[in-house]
Amino acid sequence: MRFSSQIKPTNYLKANAANVLLQLAERREPLVITQNGEAKAVLQDIASCEENQETVVVTPKCCTGVLLGL
Repeated sequence: MRFSSQIKPTNYLKANAANVLLQLAERREPLVITQNGEAKAVLQDIASCEENQETVVVTPKCCTGVLLGL
């Protein structure tokens, strides 16, 4: 995934918070927030975040089964 099109400064986030949240939900792509020209945070819609958390929980269980030959 390329972040280059989804990079905004903190001032943009402050001025357009409602619009940013709508775009996050529609596009389901993370948004990199910069401060003084440096990446400082990543915003993500809640559905994508929940999917990522489920993947993190399932992956170790799958790996354990493979290692044990299950």
